Amino acid sequence: MTAIKTISSNGQLELGEEYSDRQVLIDEIKPGVWLLKLGQFIPDSERWLHEPKAKAEIDEAISWAEHHPPQATDLDDLERGS
Repeated sequence: MTAIKTISSNGQLELGEEYSDRQVLIDEIKPGVWLLKLGQFIPDSERWLHEPKAKAEIDEAISWAEHHPPQATDLDDLERGS
């Protein structure tokens, strides 16, 4: 799609209602040349979850949980140390 848009006097660019409330990554390739990509923002406090080591550990834990269904815990056995 090619379109000509005008940036408003307050610096806003209207992309269309279908993009409302979406986040956009704007990469300035060189002055006056922009690449826009739709995406999702990852909060800084959750970014560690996407690092390779953490992601591998989480994937391993999920895989284990999928193959080991929950079981009832006998609290008396736990208390006795059995």
